[in-house]
Amino acid sequence: MSMTCHNLDFSRTVLDVVACGCYLNATFNRSSVRNYAKSSCKSRSRGHGGGIDVCRRRGIARCRVSSTRTPETLRNEVAQGPPPVFELKKGSRSPISLTNLFEVVAEDLGTLNQNLQNIVGAENPLLMSAAEQIFGAGGKRMRPALVFLVSRATAELVGLNLLYTRELTMKHRRLAEIIEMIHTASLIHDDVLDDSDIRRGKETVHQLYGTRVAVLAGDFMFAQSSWYLANLENLEVIKLISQVIKDFASGEIKQASSLFDCDVELEEYLIKSYYKTASLIAASTKGAAIFSGVDSDVCQKMYEYGKNLGLSFQVIDDILDFTQSAEQLGKPAGSDLVKGNLTAPVIFALEKDPKLRDIIESEFSEPNSLDEAIGLVKSSGGIERAQELAKEKAYLAIQNLQCLPQGAFRLALEDMVMFNLERID
Repeated sequence: MSMTCHNLDFSRTVLDVVACGCYLNATFNRSSVRNYAKSSCKSRSRGHGGGIDVCRRRGIARCRVSSTRTPETLRNEVAQGPPPVFELKKGSRSPISLTNLFEVVAEDLGTLNQNLQNIVGAENPLLMSAAEQIFGAGGKRMRPALVFLVSRATAELVGLNLLYTRELTMKHRRLAEIIEMIHTASLIHDDVLDDSDIRRGKETVHQLYGTRVAVLAGDFMFAQSSWYLANLENLEVIKLISQVIKDFASGEIKQASSLFDCDVELEEYLIKSYYKTASLIAASTKGAAIFSGVDSDVCQKMYEYGKNLGLSFQVIDDILDFTQSAEQLGKPAGSDLVKGNLTAPVIFALEKDPKLRDIIESEFSEPNSLDEAIGLVKSSGGIERAQELAKEKAYLAIQNLQCLPQGAFRLALEDMVMFNLERID
């Protein structure tokens, strides 16, 4: 089938985003990026079963934040009122492993790995060598796994039982490959922007091959993914995924414009986290539902699931930056804080300890000031409040799955949420 002129024009736009949107070259202007959406407070309570206790907490109101910069209305309920919070039942289950969690899509992931090597390596051996540094560096393949899980779960809603069939549709598989290429490209560029030497315990691409090759490798994967995206010939998915590439740039600009800014608000942090992390996950899950042919309400629920799961993952990653060792993290502990990137634990801690503000605003000029700041974040309750925020987003993600049929794929999607929470258990 040939593409319509409208689709072709939009596909060119997607490629133009890549050509002129290398956010490594973006000029950061603080005053031009602080146009944040207004929020309106909203509180609600819900129950939940399935072996998870939900409790209510005092002293925190929930607000809804909207942003017209995202493909959907960005609804980030900020933790200021009594949110429902997950409590894992101790001893009720063994820890979840990704190997077991992804077992129902293991063959899909195996095919994905082979296809990624063929897609990238066919063009340039050097680029493949650089990409393999990320592809082979212990990545969890969470995003493509979510594509496969949502694809199979939503297909059951329209009478396509993919549980006992080995082949997903070509579009489902191509979407998973596109998502992983975009994610990999963003990691390569992020490491250059952050001047990171280590990624998942291994040297980063720009450390091994130089900045020029790293930037080109990331650009190539953005362009390659955009080309495959255009050839899917689905305007809704093209718009959805191309927005993600724009969101990456917006997230980097927001982060760069607020370094060492102790007045940064939680709403701003959540919007930035959406742009940098949750946007791609939300696009992954919604795109999979679109290709399954389910109705728009289910597609939106899958989008909300991915968004809330992504925000929960980001908050927990930011917590682990304070609670895990450099060996566990695969990068130096406190690396975000020392660069002036203030995350949820720090934002909460700043409300309690004025001394932390002085240390941060001095940009850690005094000896041992970073260790002192980390200690203040821990002692002021910043970690605990960030944990509650992560659990609130996890609760919302679970609620978004209620539209799916009971079965192995929905269970795996729920377990993905619980696996994330177990990282701080």
